[in-house]
Amino acid sequence: MTAQTLTRVDQILEHSSGLEKRRRLYSGLFGAIFVALVISGFIAAEEMNSGGFVQGITSFFDYPADIVMETWEAGPAWFGLLWTYFPALIETINMAAVATIFGTVFAMGLSLAATRDLGVHPVLVPIARRTMDVMRAFPELIIALFLIFMLGTTPVPAIIAIAIHTSGALGKLFSEVNENVDRGPLEGMSAAGAGWFKRVRWAVIPQVLPNYTSYMLLRFEINIRASAILGFVGAGGIGSELRKAISWSNGADIMALFALLFLTIMLIDQFSGYLRRRLVGSSFMLAS
Repeated sequence: MTAQTLTRVDQILEHSSGLEKRRRLYSGLFGAIFVALVISGFIAAEEMNSGGFVQGITSFFDYPADIVMETWEAGPAWFGLLWTYFPALIETINMAAVATIFGTVFAMGLSLAATRDLGVHPVLVPIARRTMDVMRAFPELIIALFLIFMLGTTPVPAIIAIAIHTSGALGKLFSEVNENVDRGPLEGMSAAGAGWFKRVRWAVIPQVLPNYTSYMLLRFEINIRASAILGFVGAGGIGSELRKAISWSNGADIMALFALLFLTIMLIDQFSGYLRRRLVGSSFMLAS
């Protein structure tokens, strides 16, 4: 290595070191500006807030503590509240289940149309992707409020709103799963002269079904919570009961409703893991 080469290497290293120092300086400067803006914004909000965050933080746990105390005071009668609100939970689960089923079916169709490697017409790909973007752009609450004005305060607006959002969200996830399938079975069936539907049925679905099921059940959990939230705007189910309990400050009732939701989500999570393991095992046996 000549002296000229060594000099050139030293210049490059010095330049890189200068760039790194400048990058650190800019990062620190922007970080300091961000912290200053956050602090100044917090101070301004604290001055405009009638209650004050600092004063209110001391009583932050008072309301949860009241709920726990009222539940404790209810004694064994609290377990009867679980049975009282169980029909409302069933209504919420039914709303979430119907919305998830319809949303999953539409999501599968949209995801297959949005995947280029599956041999769909090129025109359908951007149309399907933009459709999914629109479906998941609006929260379920906004869609439900819009539909309630047309359909009334029934579970139907909630089901439609959740199904629309589910189609967009699951369609995006399903399309990403489709893009990672093994191309071997597809190419083999294409060489044998199989049509598009047969290729998807026998070469794609067995590969993606475990992930489809996992995402669907995860979305089912989310939709149960969404159904409970939509109950606050008149969609029925456990959300309506929770709104009444909070309005009347019935701590034992609130705890019972929270417990039902928690147990439901936990059971669905366990069932999701079990079903996924079964499907993965079945797909592995079919592949071998």
